[in-house]
Amino acid sequence: MLAAVAIAMVATGLPAWLLIVGVSLAFALGGIAAGAFDATLFAAVPSRLVGLLENDLLQALPLYVFMGVLINRTALADTLFRAARSAFARTGRAETLAGLFLGVLLAPMSGSVGASVAMLSRTLYPRLEAAGVREERSLALVCVSSTLGVVIPPSLVLILLGDAMLRAHTEASHIVASDARIVNTQDVFHAALVPAAMFLALCVAIAAWQGRSAASSKAEECSRSDAITAVAAAAFIVALLAGVALGYLYAVEAAATGGMALAIHALASRSLTRESLAAMLRETMAITGALFALLVAATVFTLVQRAFGTDRWLAATFASMGGHTLAILALGLGAVAACALVLDAFEMIFVVIPLVAPALLVAAPDAPWISVLILLILQASFLIPPFGYAVLMARSRTGSPASTAGLVRALLPFVAAQLAVLAIVAFCPGILWRDSPMLTPAVPQAPMSDEKVRQMLDEQLKGVDEERK
Repeated sequence: MLAAVAIAMVATGLPAWLLIVGVSLAFALGGIAAGAFDATLFAAVPSRLVGLLENDLLQALPLYVFMGVLINRTALADTLFRAARSAFARTGRAETLAGLFLGVLLAPMSGSVGASVAMLSRTLYPRLEAAGVREERSLALVCVSSTLGVVIPPSLVLILLGDAMLRAHTEASHIVASDARIVNTQDVFHAALVPAAMFLALCVAIAAWQGRSAASSKAEECSRSDAITAVAAAAFIVALLAGVALGYLYAVEAAATGGMALAIHALASRSLTRESLAAMLRETMAITGALFALLVAATVFTLVQRAFGTDRWLAATFASMGGHTLAILALGLGAVAACALVLDAFEMIFVVIPLVAPALLVAAPDAPWISVLILLILQASFLIPPFGYAVLMARSRTGSPASTAGLVRALLPFVAAQLAVLAIVAFCPGILWRDSPMLTPAVPQAPMSDEKVRQMLDEQLKGVDEERK
């Protein structure tokens, strides 16, 4: 089924959700005709869809998209780029660093990699080109920036992956009869912070190194009001994202607050008219509708796959490998990497992760670690030239004349940095920030002495006597 979807996407260019539904129905009809499963299974589709769409996290999806559209359609993106370019002017690498800065702010709010590429192709690429950055390096920055939302919390990708991992961890815990605490979205956010910071630091270093020979043009003047606006907007966006990542705000609250603040700023600066607002709302609803259609299609797809016993087959395959955890992880993550060459981040989360993640968590019950490995694998697959999803989308959206060889040279340092972070996380899971010791392997503790037990008992009895008085 996955192969059929991939071939259909490449051959037809039709919307992904339509192809996923079509492939699901075709295989379902074949399965019913062959007696592989009962047709009454489809009676479960409405209840699955209702349960899915009742998820509170999905309320944040259109709000995040609206924030990204507001920044893109108003003058705020220009202001942020000019201010960042002026701030980095003394480094001699202003264009590339300013481009990366703009990508870091925009990518987490754009949703999928495809949406991020579309937005950055309109906002970042023309500005880098006008600033005199070489073609292949401009395109490489668009590719890298479009994937930052995969690992930088609290992007939509991490929000939805956190929910998918919660379901997968629950299923795996039932299989192994474990009473460990189930991973949640905040656990995934926190686990992703250290790897995201490492990769972002490496990206800054690479962008600075690549920008050392850029033919810098004269920067536009950044007025004092523009500088104040840029600093306030950047600080506000970072504060909202940090509040969600650290658990002080819900994703819906932060997205609604950010959308209102950006709308008020656009009205105050007279960059938001009735016509432009209507266009922004249409774009927001179009992107949101496409994502919800994809979510519904993926639910039908996974139901048919489970009807064929794909999840049980995967579990049996991994179990047949014995206790070789590294081999199981390599096989499972390799399958995720292969699928990510043709599927976007949301398609991966909705279609592939629900099938692969439970089997992986049975073999390696460290859910935050597995979540981060999946994120890093996805990002690496999106960036691998010349067939990575982000690379193909960026070349298509920008129409860039950059040669394949030149783009490969520009992207290789970023891919190497990504793989280095992946290797560090894979072999040193202890570097991850964890919320609860229940999500990490238990450390044997020495038994308490009799004296310590009597002391604790006396303290408890003393507390009871004080409460009675």
